[in-house]
Amino acid sequence: MDHPSDRVGEALSRQLLVIVDPSARRADGESVRIAKDVLCAAATAKVCLPEGPAEFARALARRGGRRPVVVGDDRALLRAVSLLHRDRELGDAVLAMVPVGASVGLARSLGVPAGPVAAARAALDGVERRLDLLVDDSDGVVLGELRIPPVGPSGESSGGSGLPFLRTCRSLVRGFGTRSAGSAAPAPGAAARLRVEADGVMLVDLDQPVDGVSVGAGAGFAQVEVRVGAAGGAVRVAARSVTVSGADFRYRADAVIGGPVRRRTWAVRAGAWALALP
Repeated sequence: MDHPSDRVGEALSRQLLVIVDPSARRADGESVRIAKDVLCAAATAKVCLPEGPAEFARALARRGGRRPVVVGDDRALLRAVSLLHRDRELGDAVLAMVPVGASVGLARSLGVPAGPVAAARAALDGVERRLDLLVDDSDGVVLGELRIPPVGPSGESSGGSGLPFLRTCRSLVRGFGTRSAGSAAPAPGAAARLRVEADGVMLVDLDQPVDGVSVGAGAGFAQVEVRVGAAGGAVRVAARSVTVSGADFRYRADAVIGGPVRRRTWAVRAGAWALALP
């Protein structure tokens, strides 16, 4: 028998607010139609078709007791989580998602089914999974991974050369200062001069060239990898928070490019949000 805290309540799962992001309607109207048909056939669903971010925010704020189901791409999911976090309602909400659009890699990495029928069924009958979250000092959120330098949706760095977008780190590597000379090749382009600190411990200072930084939340920790230039290998740690500072830098957090900033701190919040998954 499922524990009540693990299984999404049947009554709640049958009272839905289906928010169809405009990007989904433009990208794949047929998948949107299929998802709506599955959801509306099995639940009391209110379908909202916002025309932009403001209407999206109003629909989510007026959800009442309905569980929100986002039909859209990674940006739509990130928008929903960001709005709930801003209103300090994220911990009490259980989100669901039907991924539709060109950029859905984040959703898939979180375990959301790829097809509209399977994703809609997960929204109806899925298990509530508590997931970690990275929150920065400007109140921005990261669901998957952040990268410095930023990496675009096609896997290209800000320097224009290809580099695969790393999946969310799932392994927990404990201990500070662990170096690996056999790490993946650094991102192309000029190395940055950055200071990187994890839980107040200096990993890299401004006198060392940094080819890239990646941070992902997992197992209750911010999992950090710093790729050091000049054959310095990689530094990998698990920490509660990470601070990057130095000359103006940009970063990619999920589907959004942030910055330029000279200092930013990200802290992990374990189990901060919930997603209905198979």
